[in-house]
Amino acid sequence: MSDPRVANEIARDASGEQPQYVVRFGALRTLGVMNSRQSYRYGDEVVARTNRGTEIGTVLCEATPVAFEAMEEPTKGRIIRRISKDDRTQRERMEAGAANDMAACQRCVDALKLSMELVDTERLLGGERFIVYFLADGRIDFRQLVRDLAKEFQTRIEMRQIGVRDEAKLLADYGDCGQPICCANFLSKMPPVSMKMAKLQKATLDPSKISGRCGRLKCCLRYEYDTYEAIAKELPPPGATVLTREGNVKVIAQDLLASQLTVKTEDNRRIIISSEDVLQVVS
Repeated sequence: MSDPRVANEIARDASGEQPQYVVRFGALRTLGVMNSRQSYRYGDEVVARTNRGTEIGTVLCEATPVAFEAMEEPTKGRIIRRISKDDRTQRERMEAGAANDMAACQRCVDALKLSMELVDTERLLGGERFIVYFLADGRIDFRQLVRDLAKEFQTRIEMRQIGVRDEAKLLADYGDCGQPICCANFLSKMPPVSMKMAKLQKATLDPSKISGRCGRLKCCLRYEYDTYEAIAKELPPPGATVLTREGNVKVIAQDLLASQLTVKTEDNRRIIISSEDVLQVVS
């Protein structure tokens, strides 16, 4: 049986259309849709021309309509080639010098007495720019800092103010679950999360238990919320009176995943019944 990817590539060549791939790149794991003249597989490391410059990225999948729907305003670019041995060596050299880069930036910040907290720095493979990620309570006049850093690193300087979620994305590794944190691993959108979601799922409301590495509510509270909400709508709500084979009972609480209800009988006993035992919602 022929490889369908090869067939797709032949079809694209015949139509003059270049294949497109979703590529993850940069310290913040940005997603981009990249044109290519070759076929790639999931996990292939490539050198791509992005909106920032020349850098290393990882191929995630073909840029299908489904993939587009899962992304928030992906950037555009072009895959230049597969990563080479020289590219890997250069990346290792940049990673080895990251601590020195951070120290040099901190010296410049301290010299200017700026009210900002450095989080991370990033060099591009092509050397087109040097990115500085920082936290600050408000606006910072870093014009002199940019001049000092440009003199230090001899390239274009990009100052990027980030929030606490992005800080976790840059620096955190594993969550309480023992898995790599979601925002740095697979999330392409940062879902809104509220305390209502924790309450519906009967999660503990202890902030230390339901907060992620960023200090905000854990993104995973959002994953199953729609399912919980749909089940909750199918069950009689707390406070409702329902008719069962044993007579009328009042709903005290719902067990959504088990589709069970805790109810109070007319003789003030509390029992657990299945939702299938409900014949009618009286009020």
